Amino acid sequence: MAKSRFQYTLPDHRVEYGVEVEIDSLRVDEEAQRGLNLKRARGIADGLIVDALGSIVVSERDDGSRYIVDGMHRREACRIRGLRTIKAEIHYGLTQQQEATLFLIKNRESAKVSTLDEYRVGLTAGDELCVNVDRVLKSHNLGLGSSSTNSVGAVSAVLRITKQHGPEVLDRTLKVVEAAWGRDKESWDGVILGGVATFLSRHGADIDDDELARKMLKRGLAARWRSEALTRASNGGYNNSGTGSRESQCYQMVLEAWNKGRTAANRVG
Repeated sequence: MAKSRFQYTLPDHRVEYGVEVEIDSLRVDEEAQRGLNLKRARGIADGLIVDALGSIVVSERDDGSRYIVDGMHRREACRIRGLRTIKAEIHYGLTQQQEATLFLIKNRESAKVSTLDEYRVGLTAGDELCVNVDRVLKSHNLGLGSSSTNSVGAVSAVLRITKQHGPEVLDRTLKVVEAAWGRDKESWDGVILGGVATFLSRHGADIDDDELARKMLKRGLAARWRSEALTRASNGGYNNSGTGSRESQCYQMVLEAWNKGRTAANRVG
């Protein structure tokens, strides 16, 4: 992630490097990092070169228990190969929240952590952006990470909306699209959410959310909105269609829907 959405800070604490630790003594706290991908661990084990493993990152908590912060796939690969010990960089006295922050620090320049993983770990770390997103989603009884009736799959869009426009705009956006089309996975499409959020951010003070939802529904269902935004952004296939362009076109569509039938004095934008 070349440019992270999250802020990382840790207190001063003791760190030891190159410590040989027993593999079976190490635990994993999945709230402080992503889950184990066994297929990936087996792939590492197949080509394992012990001298090239480096050190995994471990947190030793105040009760003496040791949790892997970064390197659980290497640890699992060593276990598969029958090794008993592995070198570790050990951090002492961190809380679970701080372990999550350390995980993000260790991986912020890497492409191996998905946006959803970073969000989930950032939530454990108490990151303000993640906490705000989680609060808004829970108020709508929504999860994040897969596209379904009760879950938003557009992770990047939700984070971007909240970062750029604030949690209040995310809240109104979810309210409007649900009022327009109900709780359907098409309603939570990232292009639509981004377009509606942009509209509410720019013109929200003059907008009645219920009326906006009715006007959007009158123009068509969510799937039609997404299709039209894609077509308009690509100019019928002649242009490349990036996310920003698609959301911009969806914003224009929301603007058109709201202004339709209004006098010039009552239009926005």
